[in-house]
Amino acid sequence: MRPHMRIADEVKDALDAGRPVVALESTIISHGFPYPANVESARECERIAREEGVVPATIGVIGGQLAVGLSEEEIERLGTNRDTPKASRRDLPMLLATGSDGATTVAGTMAVAAMAGIGVFATGGIGGVHRGAERSMDISADLEELARTSLAVVCAGAKSVLDIGLTLEYLETHGVPVLGYRTNVFPAFYTRDSGFGVDARFETPDEIASVLQAKWETGLLGGVLVANPIPEDDALDKAVIDDIIDAALAEARESGVRGKAITPFLLARIHELTGGASEMANKALVWSNVRVASKIATALASRASTAHIAGRHS
Repeated sequence: MRPHMRIADEVKDALDAGRPVVALESTIISHGFPYPANVESARECERIAREEGVVPATIGVIGGQLAVGLSEEEIERLGTNRDTPKASRRDLPMLLATGSDGATTVAGTMAVAAMAGIGVFATGGIGGVHRGAERSMDISADLEELARTSLAVVCAGAKSVLDIGLTLEYLETHGVPVLGYRTNVFPAFYTRDSGFGVDARFETPDEIASVLQAKWETGLLGGVLVANPIPEDDALDKAVIDDIIDAALAEARESGVRGKAITPFLLARIHELTGGASEMANKALVWSNVRVASKIATALASRASTAHIAGRHS
């Protein structure tokens, strides 16, 4: 057991037995949706995982501990406190030392999940290279975490508020495979097609699990990004959302919003300008990602079990 880490009994038992576990983030609880939609969405993520026969491990920082598997009360606690800080990798030591709460981002969740021995993580969308990064150097820590941490991250691509082309270039440079789940194109969160391709397309969770197994068994460390487009019926119109994003970006520039504040600002404005349609799309894509991640985790656990049995009889 690592110091400062607490693993829920349900999650620990599953990991010890080699049963599938899927990591879930907590930033989406504290900062993704308004209360009570945030708590309801988090519970739905856990329900979907369990429906797929997988143990959900929602991750956060609770009272200065890395919590792998949150209780109902802890999810409510993060959901009702809008001042809970976002916790990326760099923030974790300070939160632990001060006994604070924190809502883990993609990068923070990946770091903690890997410490706990979890191999698959479901999120909404990853952070990336921001527009104008050639001047601002504003690049999400999510990308660096993908380069260093051996975890499969299932997402609906990256938000089109980012420079998706440069985001994919960054991932390529750092050796992170981008796999399309039943798609040839990289999705753009609210929409199914960003205009950019993926490295390879796969039709089944087991095919993706085979890539993960091959990568990690050969010592090729680092993450794998699995792009799962938002369900077609829930996707927003690309032209409309692009216009809204351009308007929101212009407002951010005029208001002097930058750095960590820009993404929450943009998402809030997109929510307002779409009349709430973006929130419904966000929920739909997250739930879809949890289902796909659960299937991949099941396939990966099955492969690991088969390899273990074969090893015992060789």
